[in-house]
Amino acid sequence: MNKIVFFYTGLEPIFRIIIIGTLAYISLLLLLRVSGKRTLAQMNAFDFVITVAIGSTFGRLLTAKGVSLAEGITAFGVLIGLQYIVSWLTIKSSAFADLVMASPSLLYFDGQFINKAMREQRLTKKNLLETVRQQGVVSLQDVEAIIMEPVGNITIIKKQKFEHSTDKSALSNILDVDY
Repeated sequence: MNKIVFFYTGLEPIFRIIIIGTLAYISLLLLLRVSGKRTLAQMNAFDFVITVAIGSTFGRLLTAKGVSLAEGITAFGVLIGLQYIVSWLTIKSSAFADLVMASPSLLYFDGQFINKAMREQRLTKKNLLETVRQQGVVSLQDVEAIIMEPVGNITIIKKQKFEHSTDKSALSNILDVDY
């Protein structure tokens, strides 16, 4: 039976954590740098899973005596490689992008809250009003649209100051209208 140690097991495990931790950290930074800015951009669901998996791998590499540095770096490479491949496929295939990435949700448009979308996103009118206030907007009369973006942030589109502007091309993928 293994002996349970609470406070100190000697210098060898501490030195292992320092050496492996430093080398793994440097390796991870290099791999992330090589993989490009997209790996560190705002996260969709797949990016979030990869980030958690990388963190878990890093923690296991530091604390598990049976995991070598080479195995940890290989795991980092696989995870970052998968993230790169999925990102590349989302650019090349809109069907794949639709499968992997969430769509923006229109929560308020042209003076009306869209209750079905708000329920789907688990948001209340109070949540949206708070977001509007945080953007420095006093009246909903000044708001054209409120959108929950695929990465989870909420965007407030203010009405145009010049009423003759009818171009709403930034909303084209939400309104299903071609501009």
